[in-house]
Amino acid sequence: MKKVIFLFFLAFGVTSLTFAQQNKVPTSSEIAKKNVEDLDKKLKLNDTQKSIIYSLTFNQAKEQSDLIKRQQAGTSKEEDVDKFYKLQNETSKGIRNVLKGDQQTKYDKIIEERLSGKSNKKKKKGEEEVEGDINGLLFKPEKVN
Repeated sequence: MKKVIFLFFLAFGVTSLTFAQQNKVPTSSEIAKKNVEDLDKKLKLNDTQKSIIYSLTFNQAKEQSDLIKRQQAGTSKEEDVDKFYKLQNETSKGIRNVLKGDQQTKYDKIIEERLSGKSNKKKKKGEEEVEGDINGLLFKPEKVN
């Protein structure tokens, strides 16, 4: 009897570890919900704004997910990269049009921070903050005297 119980717990533990190890890709609705929650915290959105922004970000996430799947399958086209970024720009414009006054200014700052690689996450104690930009990667021609 002890062996049966032990085997049951062993099987349960292995199954649990297997599921914990799987990489779960978020769904389009999860991505949209997280985006709306994040913007709501920073911009104090009303219900109409939340609904419209959810719709915009859901559509973007769904289409971009399809593009990523095609790329992973090896069936992507060169114009898919352009479409990917075009979707981001269109969604950002749509969101900006929904916002009013001060919200637009704050949203522009949020987008600027995201594009520059700056994060609002708190750094761990003792870690040095590193600013992420591409200046070190840019080609700088040497001056000829």
